[in-house]
Parts: sequence; C-alpha cells; structure tokens
Amino acid sequence: MEPHNSSAASVSDTCFGVFNASDSRDTGQNSITSPWFSTAFGLIGLCSNLFALCVLLSSSRKLSSRARSSFLVFLCGLVVTDFMGLLVTASVIIPYHFIKFTWAKVDPGCHLCNFLGFSMVFFGQCPLLLGATMAGERFFGINHPFSRSTSISKRRAWSIVGLVWGFSCLLGLLPVLGLGRYTLQYPGSWCFLTLLPDTGNAVFCLLFALLGIFSVLLSFIFNTVSVVTLCRVYHDRESVQRRRDSEVEMMVQLVGIMIIATICWMPLLIFIIQTVVQQLPASGRIQMLPQETQKMLLIYIRMVTWNQILDPWVYILFRRAVLQRVYPSLRPRPSILSLYPVLNPSLRRKLTAD
Repeated sequence: MEPHNSSAASVSDTCFGVFNASDSRDTGQNSITSPWFSTAFGLIGLCSNLFALCVLLSSSRKLSSRARSSFLVFLCGLVVTDFMGLLVTASVIIPYHFIKFTWAKVDPGCHLCNFLGFSMVFFGQCPLLLGATMAGERFFGINHPFSRSTSISKRRAWSIVGLVWGFSCLLGLLPVLGLGRYTLQYPGSWCFLTLLPDTGNAVFCLLFALLGIFSVLLSFIFNTVSVVTLCRVYHDRESVQRRRDSEVEMMVQLVGIMIIATICWMPLLIFIIQTVVQQLPASGRIQMLPQETQKMLLIYIRMVTWNQILDPWVYILFRRAVLQRVYPSLRPRPSILSLYPVLNPSLRRKLTAD
C-alpha cells in the first residue's frame, strides 16, 4: 500500500491530480463535454472577431475625432485579445477532443498545461481590464470634455492597451513563479487555476476572482455616471435638438460590453470565491476536486467563452451606420461642444481644432 500512497501523492503534486481521469472517460458522451461545443464556439468566435477587426480598421481610417479614434484603439485591443484568446486555446483544446491524447505522456513536465492555464488567465482577465479602462476613458471624456489631459492620442491609447496586456501577463505568470499552480481540468481537455484550499492556490484564485469583480464594478460605476451625464445634457432645454451622436454611440457600445461581461463572467468569479472560501476549513485535507465542482466549473467556462463571441457583435451591430439603416430618422448632429454653454469663440476654435 505504501507505493500506491506515494504515487498518489506525487500525482497530486503535479498538474494532473485535481480530477479523476477515469470519471472523465466514463462520462465522455455527456453533452457538456461534447467536442462540438469547443469546435462551434471556437469557429464562431474567430469569425466574429475577424469580421469586427476588419470593420474597425475600415472605420479608423475615416475618423478625424481624437476621442473616437482612441476609443477605437481600445476596441481594437479588445477584439485582438478575444481573437488571440480563442485561437490559442482552441488550438490545444479542439485537437484533444478528436485525438484524445494522454496529457501525462504528451506533457510530462506540465509545460503545455502551464501555457494553456496562463492563456486562460491572461486572455480572460484582459477583456475585463480593458472594459474598465474604456469606461474610465469615456468617463473623463464626457465629464471633463474641455480638459486637455483627457484627450488621448492613438499612441497613448496603444500604450495603455500594452500596459493592460503587461499587467495581465504578470498575473498569469504568478503560478509559474510559485504562487498557486495550473492543473488539468475536467474533462481533461484544458488547464486552469486550481480550486484547492491550500494557501498558494487560494490566494491566486481569490486574486484572480476579486480583480475580475473589481474591474466589472469599476466599469459599472464609470458607465453609470457617464450615462447619467449624457441624459442630463440631452434633456437640457437649451440642447433638446442637439445630440452627441458619437458620444452616445460609444456609450451604447460600452454598456453592451459591460452587460455581456457581467452576465458571462460574474457567475464564474463568484463560483471561484465561493468554492475556495467553503473549502478553507478543510485546508490540506482536500487533494481532489469533487466531480460536481469540476462539472460546474466547465459550465461556467462555457459561459465565459460567450463573452469572446459576443463582444465583437456589440461593435458591429451598434454603430451609427447600422442604426441609421434601422432608424432612418437618425441624422448626424453637432458634437459635444454644442451641448455646453456658449464659449469664447477663440476657445471654441481651439477645442474644435484639438
């Protein structure tokens, strides 16, 4: 019996000891583990993001507004992140479903598993942080429209996107650096953070989940204030007929992205916190996730995948060019300057030039 125990302990210390692989084979025909889920989601998401990227690049060439240009840079960063996330993860997960290779033989050193786990965290956290960044940029752009410091150039916008990518990269590397670990998840086709109650895994899980929730809440606060500001200005007696079409369009898209992120991500983030906190009293005694927990984690990850699929369609469908075809009465109207009290002519010319 001793060799068996030592063998089990060594397996639990690697990336292959969190779920029972035999249970996965027994339930291989279960609908939630069907390979067609991953294949269909991957293809639809890649096509959607590729189409949105083409539309974004086409729109950016026609713009002269700095505010709109910087917003499109953030949107482009979001679409590229979603596209690369689907491409990288699908390139590993989809072949597994059709080849059914044994992870312990193909990846005995857990390098592929660590890379896939890093990709899941990196490409998962980036859209949430980018959503909060976009909401913050629009918040200052709408509430302080005449402040030169709120005017962001394309280069600075790309720098901010790069900082978000860099921060998410550091977060994803924490398990490689020793805080927590990535492990193979049910049904054996993907790797993710480990929902076990030991200190390292618990800290990393809570850090990932709380940072995601903070990003969603920050987006909600910024977007709510921005929408309220737009509504107040829109209903001002002096500007009933003057709408900020561009600002309204951006806010509609931002609110759509926020709603999708909230619906798709909050169940997973809350589930991670709930699972880790409930297991903390049994710290050190739980070596394998319960099968029900494994299945629920897979279902929530399926929901998260919809975020990458739906994000590009928010921009594709909620553009003025599309809305004006649905509602022909919509016509371009004056910009943000027309919604504020009369300015000194020289200042107006200066702001318009900027």
